[in-house]
Amino acid sequence: QVQLVESGGGLVQAGGSLRLSCAASGRTFSTYVMGWFRQAPGKEREFVGRISGDGVYTRYIDSVKGRFTISRDNAKNTVYLQMNSLKPEDTALYYCAAGRITGILPGDYDYWGQGTQVTVSS
Repeated sequence: QVQLVESGGGLVQAGGSLRLSCAASGRTFSTYVMGWFRQAPGKEREFVGRISGDGVYTRYIDSVKGRFTISRDNAKNTVYLQMNSLKPEDTALYYCAAGRITGILPGDYDYWGQGTQVTVSS
């Protein structure tokens, strides 16, 4: 069982930055692929990006490439989502998730945090 807790969300102006953190419980954190998803009101949950267990490989959706960076610190059981050059369309509830496969669908992940709200004003 893995418990995930996100933090770092907030209100920011367009062009600004935020760093989300996701702290995980358990001793097997490094064996999980960690994903970030987001869900805007009235929309489906959307894959944002993921990072491999060893932190070497990352993947992002096109709309955030060059602006968002995922990293992890396995010694601290924490994964991060650095978001730069934020846009109003990035406004959503952001979730971290843990899974055993390198998927992009919500069903590919086994454990989820409660989400942290990111609001970008224009």
